[in-house]
Amino acid sequence: MDPLVAAIDQGTSSTRFLVFNARTAELICHHQVEINQSFPKEGWVEQDPKETMQSVYECLERTCEKLCELSIDVSNIKALGVTNQRETTVVWDKETGEPLYNAIVWLDLRTQSTVERLISKTPGQNKNHLKHKTGLPISTYFSAVKLRWLMDNVEEVRQAVLSERAMFGTVDSWIIWCLTGGKNGGVHCTDVSNASRTMLFNIHTLEWDPELCRYFDVPMEILPEVRSSSEIYGWMKSSSLAGVPISGCLGDQSAALVGQMCLKEGQAKNTYGTGCFLLKNTGTTPVKSEHGLLTTVAYKLGKTAPACYALEGSVAIGGAVVRWLKDNMGIVQSASEIETLAASAGTSYGCYFVPAFSGLYAPYWEPSARGIICGLTQFTNRKHLAFAALEAVCFQAREILEAMNQDSGVPLTQLQVDGGMTSNRLLMQMQADILSMPVVRPTMAETSALGAAMAAGAAEGVDVWNMNPTHLPHPTSETFEPKINSEESEFRFSRWKKAVQRAMNWETTEPCCNSNGLGKKLNGGAPWGVPPVPPPTRADP
Repeated sequence: MDPLVAAIDQGTSSTRFLVFNARTAELICHHQVEINQSFPKEGWVEQDPKETMQSVYECLERTCEKLCELSIDVSNIKALGVTNQRETTVVWDKETGEPLYNAIVWLDLRTQSTVERLISKTPGQNKNHLKHKTGLPISTYFSAVKLRWLMDNVEEVRQAVLSERAMFGTVDSWIIWCLTGGKNGGVHCTDVSNASRTMLFNIHTLEWDPELCRYFDVPMEILPEVRSSSEIYGWMKSSSLAGVPISGCLGDQSAALVGQMCLKEGQAKNTYGTGCFLLKNTGTTPVKSEHGLLTTVAYKLGKTAPACYALEGSVAIGGAVVRWLKDNMGIVQSASEIETLAASAGTSYGCYFVPAFSGLYAPYWEPSARGIICGLTQFTNRKHLAFAALEAVCFQAREILEAMNQDSGVPLTQLQVDGGMTSNRLLMQMQADILSMPVVRPTMAETSALGAAMAAGAAEGVDVWNMNPTHLPHPTSETFEPKINSEESEFRFSRWKKAVQRAMNWETTEPCCNSNGLGKKLNGGAPWGVPPVPPPTRADP
């Protein structure tokens, strides 16, 4: 049988383990487990790192059982890749192997006042003050402020840092450390794509930056070693795959870029998951955005391979709006129901929904925004709200696509898409209509996992996946063509933009004292004080 390559896809709402044929990229088998999120306070989003690992092991074992049922020997799996929700922050004790606090999820807003204080100390109150090194604005989205909050507000974390027992990582680091032995010799590493989302990493030197670490007062000793996205980091120490090398690591959006075969400069894809993320490959040169996008490291496929960069437009709430309608409002009973409900309306009837539950990300980077639903009449019902929710996802995608076109100077003529929400055919048609361009959806939507598997299989010492463009598989796809005229699309988009302005500057003060008496400090205050802002330095070539 052809060699197989596996991938762990650990996302915000679920964990998946998938096995691919290394010759054809065919998905052979997979298993998925949903992940719980907790919301201890308004704006806080957490997950249990131990539950995350339990879901990884459960998915791995169940998939191996399914392979056996298919009469496929698990020894055919030659390598394993990891792709993960980015920016979500974990700190654990290297001696006990125990997490020191829940993982703070990328969507979390508790650090908003810390971010505001940081920005207020910069020359001109400039949220882009560190962008020349990081490619990122100062925002609640990224890991450094979450880590700072943990060090300031969780005594166990503070003590572990002081006693040099603490380890910090994004979810990929936590998974790889656990799978390679944990407290018994586990490998503490990350890859360039995940490191570039922390605000501690210099995207030009491809190293942790001492000046940035001093700025956030983060000891460099707790940071993982930064490696390429495709190399052997270590070997599985237990489970049915003991001895299999872990040799691929990519943040989920970088993995989707690879899985969509967007390996040439100018190629782009948009992923519809909990959020929406549009990435455009800019080759070996980082491109600075003038329109609210991020400059990020896309991948580095080998120790000696050059790093490739991407422009990224990040939307916080994509599929999460469906989960909100289901879990918070009871408007739908399942995620699949929203397509039927919205289709039965066929229009939002003038209703517009801005799901700024975690503020607005690209292109605004406005943490004070909050969600609104406007244009309601006595005629409005839940069908119209369902339609407006799906339409909101499409409007947000158009905003970041327009910013991408302005920054790159070369407009996209079609949009490649992937992610769980793309199974919603109505959403895909709405997206084509609102963009006034074709939307191309691959038949196999698990492109993040495929990208991680490709990186793992192509690693030196594994060498079962040929990354030569002439040998890469060409997955089948379906194209959705626009069905409405551009005038109607422009009208609807202009109304959406009007609604966005209504959502701005809604949250302007810190939350008042909470029931445990910790008040502003636990709601994002920074008792450590904001250090002096380092002067801008010339970006490295």
